[in-house]
Amino acid sequence: MVPPVTIRVSEADFDVGAETAAILAHSKGIGGLASFVGVMRDNNDGSTVQAMRLEHYPAMTEKSLAAIVEQAQTRWSLMAVTLVHRVGELKPGDQIVLVLTAAAHRGDAFSACEFIMDYLKTRAPFWKKEITEHGERWVDARCSDDSAAERWSE
Repeated sequence: MVPPVTIRVSEADFDVGAETAAILAHSKGIGGLASFVGVMRDNNDGSTVQAMRLEHYPAMTEKSLAAIVEQAQTRWSLMAVTLVHRVGELKPGDQIVLVLTAAAHRGDAFSACEFIMDYLKTRAPFWKKEITEHGERWVDARCSDDSAAERWSE
């Protein structure tokens, strides 16, 4: 049986409790559910960030997210995965991304959740523009994100 996978890219906010309940309703065999919620900070690289605009190309982004989840499913025994990523205008404190991974055991759930997040930061085609007190600027990829993803290389 193929585990249920939910992948959504949307401007709408998400409800962590509802998403968690939905994934847990899939099976009573789930013994571990790992989660990550990314939230927008009000500062970056020494500047106060007032807002951020997340842009993407829908078909390309959704294909990339599906490939990341498929890679996680080949590495770990997952029973369900939910991946929600917001786009559009965001303010400090807004939720940006949700990753939920369910497995029979916590180790698979934790590892898969971390893997998906690391790969999202380096392989998913999203573009971030911050609005700061000094004006607008595109956010470059970080070397630390590349290093985090490298540890998963086979």
